Amino acid sequence: MERLWGLLQRAQRLSPGPSQTIYKRVEGTQQGPLEEEEEDREEGTEPPAHFFPMELRGPEPLGSRPARQNPRLWAAAGRRATPYLVLTALLIFTGAFLLGYVVFRGSCQACGDDVMVVSEDMNHELSPDSHQGTLYWSDLQAMFLRHLGEGRLEDTIRQTSLRERVAGSAGMAALVQDLRAVLLSQKLDHVWMDTHYVGLQFPDPAHPNALHWVDAAGKHGEQLPLEDPDVYCPYSATGNATGELVYAHYGRPEDLQDLRARGVEPKGRLLLVRLGVINFAQKVASAQDFGAQGVLIYPDPADFSQGPHKLSLSSHRAVYGHVHLGTGDPYTPGFPSFNQTQFPPVQSSGLPSIPAQPISADTASLLLRKLEGPVAPQEWQGHLPVSPYRLGPGPGLHLGVNNRRASTPISNIFGCIEGRSEPEGCMGPRSSQVCRGDRHTAGAGADLFLHGFRPRRSLLFISWDGGDFGSVGSMEWLEGYLSVLHLKAVVYVSLDNAVLGDDKFHAKTSPLLISLIENILKQVDSPNRSGQTLFEQVVFNNHSWEAEVIRPLPMDSSAYSFTAFAGVPAVEFSFMEDGPMYPFLHTKDDTYENLHRVLRGRLPAVAQTVAQLAGQLLIRLSHDHLLPLDFGRYGDVVLRHIGSLNEFSGDLKARGLTLQWVYSARGDYIRAAEKLRKEIYSSEESDERLTRMYNVRIMRVEFYFLSQYVSAADSPFRHIFLGRGDHTLGALVDHVRLLRSSGPGALGEEAQVARGLGFQESRFRRQLALLTWTLQGAANALSGDVWNIDNNF
Repeated sequence: MERLWGLLQRAQRLSPGPSQTIYKRVEGTQQGPLEEEEEDREEGTEPPAHFFPMELRGPEPLGSRPARQNPRLWAAAGRRATPYLVLTALLIFTGAFLLGYVVFRGSCQACGDDVMVVSEDMNHELSPDSHQGTLYWSDLQAMFLRHLGEGRLEDTIRQTSLRERVAGSAGMAALVQDLRAVLLSQKLDHVWMDTHYVGLQFPDPAHPNALHWVDAAGKHGEQLPLEDPDVYCPYSATGNATGELVYAHYGRPEDLQDLRARGVEPKGRLLLVRLGVINFAQKVASAQDFGAQGVLIYPDPADFSQGPHKLSLSSHRAVYGHVHLGTGDPYTPGFPSFNQTQFPPVQSSGLPSIPAQPISADTASLLLRKLEGPVAPQEWQGHLPVSPYRLGPGPGLHLGVNNRRASTPISNIFGCIEGRSEPEGCMGPRSSQVCRGDRHTAGAGADLFLHGFRPRRSLLFISWDGGDFGSVGSMEWLEGYLSVLHLKAVVYVSLDNAVLGDDKFHAKTSPLLISLIENILKQVDSPNRSGQTLFEQVVFNNHSWEAEVIRPLPMDSSAYSFTAFAGVPAVEFSFMEDGPMYPFLHTKDDTYENLHRVLRGRLPAVAQTVAQLAGQLLIRLSHDHLLPLDFGRYGDVVLRHIGSLNEFSGDLKARGLTLQWVYSARGDYIRAAEKLRKEIYSSEESDERLTRMYNVRIMRVEFYFLSQYVSAADSPFRHIFLGRGDHTLGALVDHVRLLRSSGPGALGEEAQVARGLGFQESRFRRQLALLTWTLQGAANALSGDVWNIDNNF
């Protein structure tokens, strides 16, 4: 046991929750079963893997970058400094814990391959010197708690805060190498890097962006201050825009509709919009749809914490944000940016055609004081020293945006622990070589894996580059390896923006993971309520834990691309402030010190809780014989949307149309899910071959919801529930609503032409067919063999 204790001293990660798990040695040789599994692989059953992403994001000090670039290009490119620091720390600590966990299992003579929950009896104790044949999970939990100190996390975050973290810079390249060295020191099976050459946009120091008043004759007047020329909107259209100024609240379509209804026309004008509610790209896309000439985005104090003891953003700070309505390199849509010259010179349809620029609250105050016209609605009023806010129009403005595109190398880094039952589950840029199982090259530390026990499924730790430009690193990798992901990838867990407060907890997730998340929340202690689990904390004010915690995946998360583009279920954990958002995100004030102050010294405790959540989730997903994915949940998702459609059944019937196809496909999916549940319940858990067959069907459920009837190049987010495009259920619902809102109302003429607004029967029939056959295909695939399909379609 001395050897065991020494190994435990080296582990540096996570504590699971109160449920107890017992490990038992399985007697007898495993040669037979292993050979049978190898035969299964030859038959085409691909094993799964897990993705554990860590986003490396944030600003870097001026002046440290490749010599060929101007320092100012890099000053504001990465604005998520503190979340980046937390992510780096969590990557190191979680990796160390899981490695220690695997090493522990390989060393303990009381441990075995099988894992099963046995009871909730927390009184059982096992002496460190005991050599009994079982070991309870609570003992392992207590041991690792001794190594999961808040001080360790805080020290790691502090040390990382001194580093440069901007995509393509010399500082980022050095940090990637250091992180690679850390992963290598953990004796993982495989550690490698993946480089892409992507098109990023930076300010032009020789021609900075500018904002001027314009007189009635069209001549430039006084220049308005853009206090920080390095804060900009990547992927903004370049060029000049001139027009009268109009205030448009958050810039949502409904805001612009309201603006038009009040007699203020956004077409041909510059829009002043507030930060928040929707992302920068959505604001600019909406403005473009309504015919605006350009967009100015500012932070209003009303959207941030107020009060004498609350930290707030400086009034002269602008906020950074990209405006590409999509993810990845917009100059190689649908293709990985390994070598741009091999692809046609096309651009993403999500690139805007109008310029956009962030401005500070001080500059926004100068603009609002000049506005005339109607008084803005009360809910549009903010907290700038201007009273009241008016809608405009105001004097003419000239916006000049001179950002320039640069081909920039970015590097993703990967570390892999191969699974004991599915070693091929490791996925990466060189998966054909890396996952062959050549374990002898991993060094002396790999002997512990080779002679011990491993996670059932492989674990892949990833650090992405280029995240602040729209998940560029992750999306380019996905585009490169899309064809094999649905065969190997089980789940993607993102910790991007994991700690932005400590009051509320959100899980932005695929429906497949909701039940598992509920189980994990009941096993992790609350970081700020002693004696309560995190589940008890979230239900304290809302008895519906799902309403309190579960959120849809946002497009600006790397997790969104994994689900909506690649068909891999994903989750992103976030601790948030209760009320106004964290004020410093995407600014130069986003530092370790400020986040620590916002959390009142609670940053290490919250980061520790996030690590426990991620670790427990990964252990369940990597060890459970049957994948804990709730494949029946999507039946509820369809039912929710159908509820929105039912009110229009009379309108459709009057046109000779019906939604019966969707109802039938949903029914077939629910029956297929229930049938699979019954098969699993009545099967033998010890039948490894049968279990793997079930797991293959379960792990591909998300992939089944990618529409096979649209092009991935034209509509990359093909998921019918979470994606974007005419093939989605959300688009069908929006279209049907036009039965009662058609006419010259809401959007501008350009938007009506672009979007084909107004109910169109031919479009409805096509949408219904795309949706129905994708849902029906998912039901058929879940049923298993063709001769087992039983549907009413």
